[in-house]
Amino acid sequence: MELDAIDAAIVRELRVDGRLPFETLAGRIGLSRAAARLRVRRLLDSGSLRIVGVAHPTVRDIGTLAHLAIRVGGGATPVAEAVARLPEVRAVRLTSGRFPLSVEAQGGDLPRLSGVIDRIRSLPGVREIDTTVYTHVVKDPVLAAAQPPGAEPDEVDRSLIGLLERNGRLSFAELAGHVGLSPGAVRGRVMRMLRERVLRVTALLDPAAIGLVRQGGFALRLASDGGEAVKELSSWEHTRFLTRCLGHSDLMGTVAAESVSTLHTVYERLRALPGVQVTETWIHLDDVKPPLGQDGAPPVGR
Repeated sequence: MELDAIDAAIVRELRVDGRLPFETLAGRIGLSRAAARLRVRRLLDSGSLRIVGVAHPTVRDIGTLAHLAIRVGGGATPVAEAVARLPEVRAVRLTSGRFPLSVEAQGGDLPRLSGVIDRIRSLPGVREIDTTVYTHVVKDPVLAAAQPPGAEPDEVDRSLIGLLERNGRLSFAELAGHVGLSPGAVRGRVMRMLRERVLRVTALLDPAAIGLVRQGGFALRLASDGGEAVKELSSWEHTRFLTRCLGHSDLMGTVAAESVSTLHTVYERLRALPGVQVTETWIHLDDVKPPLGQDGAPPVGR
């Protein structure tokens, strides 16, 4: 569906606070409460927008992330499906690049991440894995959480987090019905988790809703510390994900564009950045296991 300027304003506000009351949202964008509610409902019903709770990575025991470029023997799809079944795997894509599989894996720490990679390496059809470890996620709709949380959630908190990860605008009364507490008690818990950075609620927009239907990835090396290049890249609307990393590359990312030819233009723009050496680019052919923020798939680890 087409998003107009008012829809875009709604998305911007809900990205900051996905539980923003309709009355407050309406006041900020100059609509009536009923009109704001109708707009949000239309975006949600179309699938263009999802409002989800996002737990801080440490709450989900995500201490280390890595990109795995996998070479296979035989067909790539059966291998991709087998890799996607592992709970520690956050995303699996078939690609047109040198490696037919692009995988994002997680572990609580480096030894556990190594164990996950060993399990993937042992799967039938896996021939080679090129690993790049993330050191700092610069841009991501889900993982770019800043400071560590201010408290450790208990079991009830974790149940609430799980519910909000699926629908970030569930009312306190609806949440209360699932966990056996009063709406007031649930409100206190949710507000505390939001305040202490255990949880945040944000809006995730499907890139296709704004015409970005083709996606791809890139890896590059930086001539210096790369601060200006990182700042420039993270500001691009086409950049969906960006991370510093260790391995063959200093920086990896995902971009989205209106077409393959526009994607090529984005890559050319990337190559023109001072101090940047692009080492590899690829196009995503199919999402076997899409990451959260691409199609609304729930986060791994629940």
